[in-house]
Formats: sequence, C-alpha cells, structure tokens
Amino acid sequence: MKLTPELRLHILETAGVYAARFGIPEPRILMSTREVLEMPRHITTGRRTTAYKYYGVAYTQYNIRKMPDAVVLEETIVHELVHMRFPYLSHGRRFNGVMRRGLGGARFKPYRKRGLLPKRR
Repeated sequence: MKLTPELRLHILETAGVYAARFGIPEPRILMSTREVLEMPRHITTGRRTTAYKYYGVAYTQYNIRKMPDAVVLEETIVHELVHMRFPYLSHGRRFNGVMRRGLGGARFKPYRKRGLLPKRR
C-alpha cells in the first residue's frame, strides 16, 4: 500500500477508535523509516535498522509498503494496541482471543497494575 494522506488519516482514526476501546491513550504512530530514525534512540533501540521487516512493532511503527490490504492493516493496528493494553500477554490463545474481541467491538477497562487500586472502606 502506498502511504497517501488519506491512508495516513485512516490509520490515525482507526488507531484512535481502537485505543478508546482498549482503554489506553492514543499512541503516537510512526509511519516511515525517517520518523523512526528521528525518535530518541532509547525508544527505538533494536528496531532502528530492522523496522522495515515488520508490519508493526511495539512502539507502533507501521511499514505501510508491506501491507497487502486494509484488513491486514486493521489487524496489525489492533495487534499492537493489544500489546500496549495487555503487556503481560504473550502471543498465544488468550492473546488471539483478545484480538478477536477487540476486532469485534468489545470495550475494555483501562489497565491498572495490581496493588495500585485505592483501598475500600
């Protein structure tokens, strides 16, 4: 897919919709190698020379040129947002279930680490 202004807008809108569903802040999305290289090195460590190999990576950089169609693009956006919302889930059955639920329109409560909830009286 060629990264056009319309596609760029579509990606940002899609990520915003799914971020709201997953209860996470809207992520910053990097859509070109140049944008990745302009980021601070500590954020892109290990991905600065290999980012072109992936559809998306955990800091949400999408390689648009490799996307075969809009369905794969949407699945990749959801995949990366699941990593952000559920950092304790690794790829597998539960991860795929959350992805299916997210693609199906499910909403999730914001992520909170255990032990940080206020005590009830």
